[in-house]
Amino acid sequence: MLLFGRMYLPTSTLEALYLKRVKPTTQFRITGVSDGRLKSGGTIMAMMQHDFGKWSGEYLYSTDGALIGARGLYNFGRDPRKQPNPPPRTSDEKAIGRFSMGAEFYYGILNKSAGMSTGLRYTTLPTHPNAPTTMTLTLTPLMGSLSATYAIKAGETASFCSRFDFNMYSYESDLSLGCEVWRREDVEKEDFAGVLKARISQTSGIGLLWEGRLKHLLFSVGAGIDLRRKDQLVRAVGLELQYSS
Repeated sequence: MLLFGRMYLPTSTLEALYLKRVKPTTQFRITGVSDGRLKSGGTIMAMMQHDFGKWSGEYLYSTDGALIGARGLYNFGRDPRKQPNPPPRTSDEKAIGRFSMGAEFYYGILNKSAGMSTGLRYTTLPTHPNAPTTMTLTLTPLMGSLSATYAIKAGETASFCSRFDFNMYSYESDLSLGCEVWRREDVEKEDFAGVLKARISQTSGIGLLWEGRLKHLLFSVGAGIDLRRKDQLVRAVGLELQYSS
């Protein structure tokens, strides 16, 4: 079981999380937000999650509009967690990548609106001879939006990703580039002292985030930069501290 709470200052916005593992393949999750600026002063969402390896599913309910929804993901090919020892020499065992397909449906009872989206993912397996790669394609037919991503792990301490968004109704598009660079505490050890995350986008500008650790203190500091606004170049600056005993 996990209990977590976080408060934002000076707005006094409160977030809460309750997570309970019911079975080895099932867990129950409740999240809540308390904020006077939101309708009814906040919102609560309950979610039941199932993960059986080959497929996974989620069922949710949110008090925001009395929203109900369901999500599902199916992985093609065999389940690598159930391979015999030693593994058989078949064509399926020599596969270097795996396809996954998912979909979600949701319906708002109060506003009587529905929606759906579908997605396709390809990711390489450890048997792939080159750098680990993941590609995704997501389509939301009712909104007319399409999103494609390409991510690659370039070495042990760096990852890079690109995302292209396009709307078939308005013809609006956006290209985003991002990266993560990790810093080790010691070259001979696998412990990491921190990670630098950066992104640049046509619409949201530049984002920088550094997450690090100082003994038992975990901290995150970041900033958002909008190059299109000369009067307010730095759009936002944030700091988060966590103490782990």
